[in-house]
Amino acid sequence: MRITPEIRNILDWYESDNPGTKANLARILMEGRLGGTGKLVILPVDQGFEHGPARSFAPNPPAYDPRYHFELAVEAGLSAYAAPLGMIEAGAASYAGAIPTILKVNSSNSLATTKDQAVTGSVRDALRLGCAAIGFTIYPGSEYAFAQMEELRELSEEAKAVGLAVVVWSYPRGPLLDKAGETALDICAYAAHMAALSGAHIIKVKPPTDVVSLDAAKKTYESQHIDRSTLAKRVRHVVQSAFAGRRIVVFSGGEAKSLEGLYEEVRGLRDGGANGSIIGRNTFQRPKEEALAMLDRIIAIYQGKD
Repeated sequence: MRITPEIRNILDWYESDNPGTKANLARILMEGRLGGTGKLVILPVDQGFEHGPARSFAPNPPAYDPRYHFELAVEAGLSAYAAPLGMIEAGAASYAGAIPTILKVNSSNSLATTKDQAVTGSVRDALRLGCAAIGFTIYPGSEYAFAQMEELRELSEEAKAVGLAVVVWSYPRGPLLDKAGETALDICAYAAHMAALSGAHIIKVKPPTDVVSLDAAKKTYESQHIDRSTLAKRVRHVVQSAFAGRRIVVFSGGEAKSLEGLYEEVRGLRDGGANGSIIGRNTFQRPKEEALAMLDRIIAIYQGKD
């Protein structure tokens, strides 16, 4: 694998990491049709845990089969495939080496009454399955946020020691945040910063709206004239909050939306300096040919061709 200058520059951001971790980051950054550009498109399939099988896969029944997602990610030329333990195990041998995998090591479910996640995979599992990274969700704002951060610290320490990268889903939610607050600009930026402070190599957050949620932050956003007039400008602020752009920041696709709405959002992410997209339901809930065409267009946008 020949490392491009763009990727060497990104790897230099991670000054404390060992060669194994940098090699695994390079595996992800050099994979697929965006390989070597510093841009990523990742397929995450943890929604079965989060929302249940029918809500996740009934719109496109072939997606009940874990192997379908490996095939989709490979055929589309994506950067990586992220999923919980059972999903990765179900295709680990057949697709070994075909695409970098990210083992999602904690999960929630829609039957739970708390904003928390259970640890459902381990660093040893990730090594056994040939994964390039572990993935972990934190809920800043939740009553359980501090316990999650402590779990993340322990798992990150273990993962980095054996050469794995760490991907953090940083999703603010909790009793003091309403729906608008969860995707507010100040909250998304805060979430990205907390993930960076927690040692994440790759940070996943939601696209920010123009809302500023925290009263304590409103004066600063106004007095410092932080521009939130377009998605691109809001994304630039979130990326800036991740160590002045010295951490990889990718943005979720969220709930299913129209194709044109999705493409317009991705253009805003690209123009704001995002490192890419991590898109689940908007991908696997469509028939395969439609999903491949959609991903082709998204990749073209990040390549600057659209």
